[in-house]
Amino acid sequence: MFNSPVKDRGSLLFVFLVSFMAVDAVIAEFTGTKIFSLEKTLGIEPIYVNLWGMRLSMDLTAGVVFWPLVFVITDLINEYFGRRGVRIASFITALLIGYAFLSVNVALNLEPSEFWMLEELKDGQVLNRETAFHIVFKQSGWIMVGSITAFLIGQLLDALSFYWIKKKTGERFLWLRATGSTAISQLIDSFVVIYIAFGIGADWSMVHVVAVATLNYLYKLAAAIAVTPIIYIAHWLIELYLGKNMACRLKTTALRMS
Repeated sequence: MFNSPVKDRGSLLFVFLVSFMAVDAVIAEFTGTKIFSLEKTLGIEPIYVNLWGMRLSMDLTAGVVFWPLVFVITDLINEYFGRRGVRIASFITALLIGYAFLSVNVALNLEPSEFWMLEELKDGQVLNRETAFHIVFKQSGWIMVGSITAFLIGQLLDALSFYWIKKKTGERFLWLRATGSTAISQLIDSFVVIYIAFGIGADWSMVHVVAVATLNYLYKLAAAIAVTPIIYIAHWLIELYLGKNMACRLKTTALRMS
């Protein structure tokens, strides 16, 4: 008997998870133009560390605030839909990130209306909205290539390592396969994106690339550990939504098809 996908809870769950991943990834990409101080955001003075002769503090792109949720969604898809599900979700997300970049570039090249372009502020200064729009949304081609390439490599590596850990441990140690797979995949992801975007695209030295990528990786690793409780809560909600029998069938099928 044919079951409509819009009535099947497993199908609806997959659509929701993929949609959430894609939206969150696009948000992370475009908020990444803002650099923020992690220490000052937490209300403390900047902490400087020396890495390979470079003095760095925790100045990060705003996009890293949203990436941990991508880790969570990836692990949930892997748990219930297997590596094939992660591959499908990752390629859909990468295509949508690429589409978003192209769409924004079209908007950047539209000729602005004169009445919209300039705004006089209360203090008498004049804001050029067109300049502000470009500053916020314009990304270099290398950042786009680096982001999409690193995302795909990281996602596929995450799926592989998650599957390997689950094969070894079974249903036990959810925290281990979630955090472990992220730790492995983000090690590669962090270095790939920084190298392509800045090592190739901005002529950074390899020392600079390695130092910044290391700092970014340490943040992502800490974030992966911090969101572990969210993964347990999400699992509980999903199993409540699917029911124990359907959840068990999906996980068994996901493991077998991986």
